[in-house]
Amino acid sequence: MSLSERLQAELVVAMKARETTRISVIRLLKSAIQNKEIEVGEPLSTEQENQLLQTMVKQRNESIETFEKAERQDLASKEKEELAIVRTYLPEEVSLDEVDRIVVAVVAELGASSSKDMGGVMKETMARLKTTGRIVDGKVVNQVVRSKLS
Repeated sequence: MSLSERLQAELVVAMKARETTRISVIRLLKSAIQNKEIEVGEPLSTEQENQLLQTMVKQRNESIETFEKAERQDLASKEKEELAIVRTYLPEEVSLDEVDRIVVAVVAELGASSSKDMGGVMKETMARLKTTGRIVDGKVVNQVVRSKLS
């Protein structure tokens, strides 16, 4: 079942249950997917859908941070609810242990020893992690690579 089909099915369920927040988030997701498909000119791949969802998660996190700095807990809590709903459509994230294990292997294979080698290590690590089909946080990978090369 594609993400669009899953969203449509869950929209019907949410409408029957009168879950207003879930309804609005699902509609937002459907709209974002449809707009991206129009932009690209073809149906999105699973990877493109996940990338779009990750962008939406990042936007929600930035909004939460902004609202909390402005002491607007009401808006921050609304964004947190939306964030939780969006995350249900993302695959599982790669664990920190797995990132660490792959970085160690890549550093050993490439013979990397200094921060000058960071670009090559990052590129190879990200390529390997993306093949897992799970979500990869580039910031986490970057931190692990920096710690191994310093």
